[in-house]
Amino acid sequence: MIEFLSQNNLTGLAIGIATFVIIGVFHPIVIKAEYYCGTKCWWVFLILGISFIVLSILIKEILVSTIMSVLAFSCFWSILEVFQQKQRVQRGWFPKNPKRDADSD
Repeated sequence: MIEFLSQNNLTGLAIGIATFVIIGVFHPIVIKAEYYCGTKCWWVFLILGISFIVLSILIKEILVSTIMSVLAFSCFWSILEVFQQKQRVQRGWFPKNPKRDADSD
């Protein structure tokens, strides 16, 4: 598959599609993470981001390495987003989890 993409000059397109999908998947992940865990889950995104960076460095195939980097920086961006999601909940733009104490974040 990777050879096909490379031979037909489609690697950039595959990276673009993968990036689009990853960003789209991370949006609801951040919303759910803040809803169930609050901002306490930021360190999970940090650990995942660092792990994906390490994988990106270790993997020699450019397509897979690039996708690992996109995943890493999406995780890092999610740290900021989970705190911003808390503010959006406080403004009433998103529902608040009634089972979780908002002050404990």
